[in-house]
Amino acid sequence: MLFREPGAELVRKHLSSARISSVNYCEVLTQAQKLTSSHDDAKRYVERQNLLVIPFDSEQATLAAKLSPLTQPYGLSLADRACLSLALREGGTVLTADRVWAELDLGLQITLIR
Repeated sequence: MLFREPGAELVRKHLSSARISSVNYCEVLTQAQKLTSSHDDAKRYVERQNLLVIPFDSEQATLAAKLSPLTQPYGLSLADRACLSLALREGGTVLTADRVWAELDLGLQITLIR
């Protein structure tokens, strides 16, 4: 969405009910800084999206660690597993542009945005 890539409109439609792990929030802020002149500008831009940031706690960390052997063959990162573990814990749907995620059999809804 930050870079106005294909699929951004689908993501925008879900923002009002979206939750994001604090790990993934860090990633979004990092990317937003590439588009702005300062960290503060990036933070203001991201905060305007009104994302509900969920702390990456020990429960989510444990679940992300349990996902490691299942996701390692697909090359998923800790941040990827943070996203997936939050969705599993909250019973949510994951929106992603990463096509390999559609191959995962984790018992949760994964929607490709493009």
